This record gives sequence, C-alpha cells and structure tokens, in this order.
Amino acid sequence: MIFYFSATGNTLWAARMLAQATGERLVSMAEALSHDDCHYALQPDERMGFLFPVHGWRPPRLVREFVGKLTIDGAEGHFCYVLATAGDDIGETMDIFGRDLMAAIGISPQSRYSLLMPNTYVGLPFMDVDDEELAQLKKSKAAHRMATITGEIVERQTGIESINPSRWPRINSRLLGKAFTRWLITDERFRVDDTRCRQCGLCRQVCPVGNISGGKGEHPQWLHTGRCLTCFACYHHCPAHAIDWGRETRGKGQYHYCDKE
Repeated sequence: MIFYFSATGNTLWAARMLAQATGERLVSMAEALSHDDCHYALQPDERMGFLFPVHGWRPPRLVREFVGKLTIDGAEGHFCYVLATAGDDIGETMDIFGRDLMAAIGISPQSRYSLLMPNTYVGLPFMDVDDEELAQLKKSKAAHRMATITGEIVERQTGIESINPSRWPRINSRLLGKAFTRWLITDERFRVDDTRCRQCGLCRQVCPVGNISGGKGEHPQWLHTGRCLTCFACYHHCPAHAIDWGRETRGKGQYHYCDKE
C-alpha cells in the first residue's frame, strides 16, 4: 500500500512509478482525510510506503494529521519505507516523520529516501520555480534515481538511508521550520485577478484540503478554515496565472508535473 500526498504532482509521479512496479494500491492521504477514513488492512506481503513533499523542512501538516489518525491492521512484519520529494534539501524531515509521527503508531520505516525534483515553493522573495532547463534536468535525474529506488523497494532492501538532510538540518527544520509553520502557512494572502480569471474552477478542484469555494462560472474564494497548507497547488495550476499570494508571487513562474513537459 502506497500512502501519498501531492500538491503539484511531483510526489504523485513517484508514487505512480512505485505502484506500477509493485502492483500495490495507491491511497491519497488528502482523500482519506476528507472521508475521515484512515483505517486499513494490509494484504499478505504488502509493502507500506509513505510519500510526500517537504514543506519548510518538515512533513506537511496534512501528512501529520493523516498519520495521527492512521490505523493499520497487521502492520507487524511488513516492509515499510518513506520517500520525500523536495526542490533542494530536507533537513530533519525524516527524523520528524519517523520519530515524532510513525513511532507513535508503532511503525518504523526500514529505508528512507529523498528525491530532488523541480522547485515549487514561491512564497519567499528569493524563491521561485526552477527555469525550464533546470526543471527538465531535475526530472531526468529523478527518473534515473527512481529506477534505482524502485528496484530497492521491490526487493525490500532495508537499512537504506539515501537522503539529503542539508548542512544545518536542525536549524532548518526546528528553527526555520517553526517560523515557516507559524508565519507562512496561511490563505490570507491569496488573491485572484478577476480580469484574468477564467472561472474554470480548477483551483477549487486541486486544493487538497477543500479550502476554496467557487467553480465553473465563479471566481474562487479562500475559506479561511485554518486548513490551508500554502502548498500553492491553486497558484501553479491556474491556467490564466490569475492567482497571487500577496506580493511574493508576482512575476514568478508556475510549475506542476506533466509527463509531456
């Protein structure tokens, strides 16, 4: 079983690669939470995979919530792995996920991976999406790396620690990550340019936490429910580039994974 969360498609691509190789089920964490159904039973010899992007050098809040509600019948003895996608390094993401989250439900990942993918975070002045050449290079390298990772997971290889924690992982995850969580996860700054918006409803469809109202023929409105992840799925998927997050995203690029890119 492959539990995944993806906002702009990088992690979903990796999850689908693993599902195709293992023949195991894909389970969307966001969808499971929307139905309040996080109880599962594993098939004999089924692996457990947890895939998600890194937010502020930490596991996303949605992933934390899902693991907090997760129950798995007969998890003992099943091979477990975790893979985090990121535009750069991941800090202490794996330690937080394994020690602070998974340990609470009695499951310990036996192999841990991070995967470099095109950058999607645009919420700080000095951060933008990668240019097209770099994005394509990252995707090409990720495809080769996923072939290796997939082979190791298929063979249930344990003890693999193939991650990029960063030069100062504790500072990034504990200090900067805390500030990121407190100040930069909010829907209060999202605005839509009504003159450019096509009223297609795509932003509402891609929001993983159902935090946008509106649809076909309507301008979007953010609901201020406190559930926004600032994952920028709405921003990146907007076909008219009509959405901004305050001044921080003005003039910046968009990216979401597409096999045809």
